[in-house]
Amino acid sequence: MKKVVWIVGVLVAAGAVALGWAYSGQYNVAADAPHWDVTTRALATIRERSIAVRAADLAVPNLADPALIALGAEHYAGMCTGCHLAPGVGDNEMRQGLYPQPPNLSQPRDRSPAETFWIIKHGLKMSGMPAWGVTHDDEAIWGLVAFLQQLPTMDATVYAAFTQDTGEADHDQDAHEHGDTEHGGDGSSTLAGATMGGSADAVGTHEHPDGERHDH
Repeated sequence: MKKVVWIVGVLVAAGAVALGWAYSGQYNVAADAPHWDVTTRALATIRERSIAVRAADLAVPNLADPALIALGAEHYAGMCTGCHLAPGVGDNEMRQGLYPQPPNLSQPRDRSPAETFWIIKHGLKMSGMPAWGVTHDDEAIWGLVAFLQQLPTMDATVYAAFTQDTGEADHDQDAHEHGDTEHGGDGSSTLAGATMGGSADAVGTHEHPDGERHDH
């Protein structure tokens, strides 16, 4: 019994010390002051396990579907390049000031499609990554996943062909209206015939209306 009381007492004392330290304001939460190494490791472990467990049972659609890739290209250009870059897209002031810095998604990454979908849909706390599932349906999010599977294989020319005019596009996050991209009754699109090695002319009809500014 005395041992139990001693353990409880130690835990209470440790909790009081931790609470007092936290209340003192000694921990620097500034974005230009990196976490301690132990904090970084702990947060990374918690994050990765949380994502893996929640993405484990997701059913992944056909990510090679050209129409799905085309849909993702539209969304990526309008929503993602400011933080995650793209071939031919340079760094920017906002991205350089973010902590943790968002990954450059034009580079290969060891992340499963299901995990990528879950992150895009639900976002990540304390990272600046928004939960796009609040404003976008699952089809749009899987489109992003499909496009991200192809993105590391693209150079600046191919990327520009896939996303022509979308960088300044009228991107309606609620209605998902993306200009004159045509989807046929069989689910095909004007980009359906394009491949990673295709020319810019193959996707030159991928147009969007002008005017609305997209704030990331």
